[in-house]
Amino acid sequence: MKNENATTKTREATKDAAIRVFGTVMESLPGNLFQVKLEENDHKVVAYLAGKLMQHKIWVLPGDQVTLELSPYDLTRGRIIWRNPGA
Repeated sequence: MKNENATTKTREATKDAAIRVFGTVMESLPGNLFQVKLEENDHKVVAYLAGKLMQHKIWVLPGDQVTLELSPYDLTRGRIIWRNPGA
């Protein structure tokens, strides 16, 4: 029983370890990828759309404000999890 709880907590901790940042889509790349410029430090990352955005056919175009999740292991790649309204 203790091992299951420890494993569950470890999975939750790694899932919550994603870094959320805001950015602007600069360019649409082939293969459903986007080049996004981060607002905090003006770095550029390559990002892909999260499954829910593709499932609900949310269009992301250059110039859109988006919310990204970055992995703490590779800060040059990310996942677009939200297209900010009113942008």
